[in-house]
Amino acid sequence: MVRILNVLAIGCLIASAIYAYSIKYETVFHAEKIAKLKHEIRREQDGINMLRAEWAHLIRPERLQALAEKFLGLQPMSLSQIVKAEALPDRAVRGDTIGSKLEELGLGGLTSTPGDAAELAPSSTPKR
Repeated sequence: MVRILNVLAIGCLIASAIYAYSIKYETVFHAEKIAKLKHEIRREQDGINMLRAEWAHLIRPERLQALAEKFLGLQPMSLSQIVKAEALPDRAVRGDTIGSKLEELGLGGLTSTPGDAAELAPSSTPKR
């Protein structure tokens, strides 16, 4: 009986050692995975910061002014260009251009669809 208990105790000891080793292995595995993810997050943050710096460089006003002068032939804005709204010429109000063209063709009124035609047509079957 004592030998059976000794064998059971050794078996439990081996099983608990295997279980503890598997927990330790999983913990190390997850810790390495977390470290890799932290490095990847840091690399992505560095990339975002680099893109922000490039964007700030590209939208500098003096750079845009030089490009506008070179390619668009624009002149810098002066105070004499600012006028009141009343001084602006009246613009023609743009209307519905498609609707006006349809009215010119005589199609401005209501049109019937095939479903409407079936409802409006008199039935050919006599009523009793």
